[in-house]
Amino acid sequence: MTTPAADPAERAGEFWPTALRLARRMGPQRRLIAGVIGLSLAGISLGVAGPRILGHATDLVFSGILGRGLPAGITKQQAVAAARQQGRDAYAEMLDRMNVVPGAGVDFAAVARTLALAVGLYLVAALTVWAQARLLNVILQRTMRTLRRDVEDKLHRLPLRYFDTQRRGELMSRVTNDVDNTATSVSMTVSQLFSSVLTVLVVLAMMLSISPLLAVITLAGVPVTLLAVRAITRRSQRLYAAQWAATGRLGAHLEETYSGFTLVRTFGHRDWAQQRFDECNDALYRAGFGAQFLSGLIAPVTGLIANLGYVAVAVIGGFQVATGQITLGSIQAFIAYVRQFNQPLGNLAALFNALQSGAASAERVFAFLDEPEEPPAPPVPLWPPGSEPHDASPRGRVEFRDVSFGYRPGVPVIEDLSLSVAPGSTVAIVGPTGAGKTTLVNLLMRFYDVDRGQILIDGVDITAVDRCALRSSIGMVLQDTWLFTGTIADNIGYGRPGATDEEIIEAARAAHVDPFVRALPHGYRTRVDDDGGAISAGEKQLITIARAFLARPQLLILDEATSSVDTRTELLIQRAMRELRRGRTSFIIAHRLSTIRDADLILVMQSGRIVEQGTHAELLARRGAYWAMAERS
Repeated sequence: MTTPAADPAERAGEFWPTALRLARRMGPQRRLIAGVIGLSLAGISLGVAGPRILGHATDLVFSGILGRGLPAGITKQQAVAAARQQGRDAYAEMLDRMNVVPGAGVDFAAVARTLALAVGLYLVAALTVWAQARLLNVILQRTMRTLRRDVEDKLHRLPLRYFDTQRRGELMSRVTNDVDNTATSVSMTVSQLFSSVLTVLVVLAMMLSISPLLAVITLAGVPVTLLAVRAITRRSQRLYAAQWAATGRLGAHLEETYSGFTLVRTFGHRDWAQQRFDECNDALYRAGFGAQFLSGLIAPVTGLIANLGYVAVAVIGGFQVATGQITLGSIQAFIAYVRQFNQPLGNLAALFNALQSGAASAERVFAFLDEPEEPPAPPVPLWPPGSEPHDASPRGRVEFRDVSFGYRPGVPVIEDLSLSVAPGSTVAIVGPTGAGKTTLVNLLMRFYDVDRGQILIDGVDITAVDRCALRSSIGMVLQDTWLFTGTIADNIGYGRPGATDEEIIEAARAAHVDPFVRALPHGYRTRVDDDGGAISAGEKQLITIARAFLARPQLLILDEATSSVDTRTELLIQRAMRELRRGRTSFIIAHRLSTIRDADLILVMQSGRIVEQGTHAELLARRGAYWAMAERS
């Protein structure tokens, strides 16, 4: 039996492995990623150069103001020497570092050219960042499209036993809510994450070029920030995982309640359903509140650390300007860089909510993608094209040879079952609940593989042929009818894609669908949804039977096919079935013995074994288990 993957709530520490796995899924977009990196570097570099240029404009203005206060006709060196002689060493150092022309005022033309250059750089940077964002969005959308496709493909490659162990609402939450939340989180965060990291690196390089001391002071707060963020995220990540697990449980409860709403009301279980909803809702509230509360601490904590560093830079930088170690424009540029440096860190902190929520959902999606799949089967058709059966005999001989099977190890459902069904015959299977009737059909369809023994069709072991080829040769009508949103013609045509309207109508007539469909206002173009809309349960059953007839299978399986129709409809179906079963091996599972009186062979099953077999008359004459069932019916 499939072992469920560990609950992501128990693996909440896997943030980085999950993030790396998401990143690896972008691998096929390497060329676009290279373009994004190039555009990002160009745009960020141009944007980061702006404060340095504006600092130069400040120096031009400040130098002009200083120069205007000096006598004309002397050089800058003479002005510096005079200041030193007067004991004004700090002023002398400041003059020495500035591009001062004694007696000259502010060069407004140079200032204008510098500002124009800064504006031009900012415009080019904005265009570059816009192009980078568009390109990155293409990468992300392609990656998420591939992820959705992989999830859909995975659904069709999972064994039936997986779905038997999962709540439908929980599974739907994984393949819809979790995939959507992953896509949303990735779209929200990756672009900012990518640009923030590059911005930090480029800004750091610029800060080091201005003042290594101030750069070190700025960097001193980074380890403290990382430690604080790590301490918070280790706890909040677990709560985010619990939040999405609780979302799945709530979705499962809602799906079960609404799909069985009539029964909930009939049996008076509204209070129980409400209590169960409140429990799931409260669990979701507690996990969501805790996750948001802890993640909400990240921004103020990182902001506090950044502001402390900002104060330290302002104080020490002011002292350096006063002592002439750097210019006023340089400290202005550096303070702007500190803001640019802290802003991406703050953005990253603010993004942690979405990052952690997306990572928790991605863990659940990857856990689903990692589920064991059906073992591959050889792509061999059951009946190769153009092949003819030996001795010109009809197709459809079915044999069970010493078959044993259990859904769980050590708990057998079928034991040492042997059975041979002649081609074209009708076999009815009856027995109490849990006798193994439906299991027998599941094994024939290879929804499950036998633990021991063989199942053969026309002498071919079904494990040696392609599953799709096997299943397409078997028409099956389930006890629970299934219609999808579309027209009645679409639902019947589902049995054989590409069937013509005439073929669909022919199958509908054979299943006695045609009369009631033509009475509808739009006939075969009448739209129905997954619950059948305005048509009755019996009419839905007839549509699914018509679908099976259209498929023209070699074998037929009818699982309680007439258990939900009225007596008149049942008689019509029985009359049509005798004609449609002609030349086909058919298996009928039913509790109502009236539906199987004309079967060629009736199997009576108990506890996974065939306890009686024969025709209706033969079994009644034996006065055994079948006779007892007939007496009770």
